[in-house]
Amino acid sequence: MEHVQIPRVKLGTQGLEALKQLPREKVQVATKFGIAGFDANGMLVKGTPDYLRACCEASLERLAVDYIDLYYQHRIDQSVPIEETMGELKKLVEEGKVKFVGLSEASADTIRRAHAVYPITAVQMEWSLWTRDIEEEIIPLCRELGIGIVPYSPIGRGFFAGRAAVQSIPSESWLTRHPRYNGENLEKNKVFYTRIEELATKYGCSPAQLALSWVLHQGDDVVPIPGTTKVKNLDDNIGAVKVKLSKEDLKEISAAVPAGEVAGSRLIGVLEPYSWRVANTPPPKSL
Repeated sequence: MEHVQIPRVKLGTQGLEALKQLPREKVQVATKFGIAGFDANGMLVKGTPDYLRACCEASLERLAVDYIDLYYQHRIDQSVPIEETMGELKKLVEEGKVKFVGLSEASADTIRRAHAVYPITAVQMEWSLWTRDIEEEIIPLCRELGIGIVPYSPIGRGFFAGRAAVQSIPSESWLTRHPRYNGENLEKNKVFYTRIEELATKYGCSPAQLALSWVLHQGDDVVPIPGTTKVKNLDDNIGAVKVKLSKEDLKEISAAVPAGEVAGSRLIGVLEPYSWRVANTPPPKSL
């Protein structure tokens, strides 16, 4: 699948109407399955064949399309062998309902086993200046297998756009519960924003653009998906592609936010059990 660096758009009612008016072949639709909801015990994750098929059929109906270009497993069901999930996804591809398959927050073992059943096109993981833990194992594996890398939260969940560092966070925002945005962690992390802000002045861009450009420069197989609800921020994100960085520039920017010095977990507690680090599945039942 060709990797095109374009903004992610979440389709509301107006977006769905616009989708109907556009030539289908000109639009790439990506969506997910896997998170079935939340209960008192936390997040509910399902990867059974019947569940994912039902999710796919429902998405096709809601989107009013005949096929989904890229269909992700949003989180890994650690009770279902990945081979069973991938087997059903392969059937959906063969039926023409899905074109390409992706995984999100999957461990290295799960990615390798899944890819053996049917080629994975993209792996979506958190990757930014302040979240770099996938660089040691996941990135090399994806490149070994020819899998595209789709970093989510490439601006550090808004941190390098100034959230909390120079702006206040609305009380209703879920970021108020994020470990890196709280108490002593936040105070320690503010220094990283200040450093990126200073470097952004040097490179003639905004801090958010510099953080996003850093991710864009990690390779031609990297397609970050910054999210925003504001047109101003969308324009700012698009402008990041104009920021050109050399290898020496990238080293300087990386050194400004040493990965091991960022304070706090990258995940809110309820999501910790579904981190890629523990997202392994049982062996196939035939073994």
